[in-house]
Formats: sequence, C-alpha cells, structure tokens
Amino acid sequence: MTLSALKMSKIEIRRDSSNCAVVNLHGATLQSWVHEGTEMIFVSKKSVFDNKKAIRGGIPVVFPCFGVWELGPQHGFARISKWSLLEEPTKDSNGDVKAVFELSDDDNTRSLWNNKFKLSYTVCVMSSGLFTELSVNNLNDSEPFSFTWLLHTYFAVPDVTKCTISGLSCLTYKDKVDEGKEKKEVNDLVTISGFTDRVYKEASENHVITNVAGGKTVLLKKSNFPDTVVWNPWIEKAKSMSDFGDDEYPYMVCVEAGYVANSCTVNAGSSYTSSQTIDVVSK
Repeated sequence: MTLSALKMSKIEIRRDSSNCAVVNLHGATLQSWVHEGTEMIFVSKKSVFDNKKAIRGGIPVVFPCFGVWELGPQHGFARISKWSLLEEPTKDSNGDVKAVFELSDDDNTRSLWNNKFKLSYTVCVMSSGLFTELSVNNLNDSEPFSFTWLLHTYFAVPDVTKCTISGLSCLTYKDKVDEGKEKKEVNDLVTISGFTDRVYKEASENHVITNVAGGKTVLLKKSNFPDTVVWNPWIEKAKSMSDFGDDEYPYMVCVEAGYVANSCTVNAGSSYTSSQTIDVVSK
C-alpha cells in the first residue's frame, strides 16, 4: 500500500466523469456508486462516520455472522473493521476500473472468532454497472471454519412502494417481522408496503429491481450467494434507529445477496468466493 493510501479513509474508483464509486476503508463499505451521473446507493443523512459504528447505508460487508451473534457484534466484525487497500484502482482494457481491499485476522478478531483468515473484496466500476466479489481464505493449520456472509446493498429509490423485485416467487422465506415464521412467497413480484425483513432461501441468481434511483431498472446477478434478504424499516423501525432519519424509509430498499440461511464451511487451506453484479438495464 502506498503512503497516500495509508493516509486515506476513502478510496475513489473512477471510470470516467459519470461513473464512479467510493469505498470507505472502515468496513470496506461502498458508500457511493454513481452510474451515468445518478447516485444509485442510499446512505442515511444521520449515518455516523466515527470509524467505530457501522455505516448506515451503502454496501456494508457482513462477516462472519449475519444477524445477532452470540460471540460479538451484530452482523460480525468485518463491517466495523479497518480494511487495507490491497490493489489501487486500475483500469483494464475495457476501461473498467477495479480496486481490491483486504482484511486479515488480528488479536481482536481472534478474541471473538478464533480463526486465521484473509478476506479480499474486489470492487469494479463498469460502464454497465457495478461488480463486487468477496473471497475468504481459511489460513488455519488444520481446522475448518464456518460462517455466514452477505453484501448488505442499500439501493436508493424515489418511492419504495413503486419498486418491484423479481426472482422470489414461490420461495420459502423467514419472516423476521413475524417471529421468524417460515412462509411461502405468493407474489410474482415482491413489493414493499410496510416493515419488511425477509430471508429468502435458495433464491434465484437473478433479481430485476424496478424504479430504483432515477427511475432506472437494475439486474442483480449473484454467484455463490444462495440466499436473498429484502429489508425496509418502514415508519416505526425507522424512528427507533438513531442513525436513520425518520423520513428516509421511502427512499431506500435493501436487496442483499448472501449465504445466510445456512452456514458455509471452508476447510483449512481452502477458499470460497461469492460475487454480485448490478447491471443498469434501463435508464
């Protein structure tokens, strides 16, 4: 890492004047993605940037536990850890620009989760959209480890009630708003009309999400992320969160690619990689 990168708290990944992303080294949280001049990502105006609390919005990295964690902070430690810039933003032959970030075990992570690991996170700004890839290496001498992980993507939207999400029809989901009951999705297209917190198991690899920022439609394509989480806090939950504006819930929706319904196990000396691509398919 260069001296200039060491002094930075945020890394800009700029493809051109209209397409760029910004990754905060706190949590490797992608806190901005601009496509053709439109900000596609929601970050709360009340989000706290103290390098301690998780950033409310963007794309936080959840690892090694999704949800409440008996060993440590909710959603694990990755989203509140200081990451390193492994590879500075570099342009390829197509003009796309990528950067790679890294998080390794240390005394703090081992005190919570006693494993040796290395996480790498690639963010690539393309003309068509955004590519993100998460990879974990098990560096233990002999022991496997298990984890859950997720890319907690907050999409900016003009009106969440007018969004639709495909690829969830007929799936079983855990309804965390209703005591974790398992239900079956009966709608061809999922819409938001109240507090929503659902874990869809073995979801489609592709989700079309309509009426996101600028009225655009995006195609979210997953690889090795078997599950999909859909979340919006709605009125009362929004009021209960100190780092989320009371009036902001209509302007965001989380559609999150994850491996969360069950744990993923990686043997010592092995690795596992998941990715998502968000393509803007209509403007």
